[in-house]
Amino acid sequence: MSVNGEPLVSITFKTEQQKRETLDQIALDMDRDLSYILNEAINNYLELYHGQQRQIEKGIEAAKAGNFATDNEIQAAIAKWTQ
Repeated sequence: MSVNGEPLVSITFKTEQQKRETLDQIALDMDRDLSYILNEAINNYLELYHGQQRQIEKGIEAAKAGNFATDNEIQAAIAKWTQ
């Protein structure tokens, strides 16, 4: 059983040897098993993915509502990043 009570399932995939060695070292450093490290990585990826999806959806809704940046706002943003 997992922490949240859902049954655990196996997953198999291939990765480069160096990545596997790095994951093994992280597990060793954290005194955790590889499954814990991989689950943490998957959780972080899913959180990032869903957060990006929410931001995209907000942007689409704002665009549909006609909420766009003004020319001055765009110029200010460009100036901020090019100085």
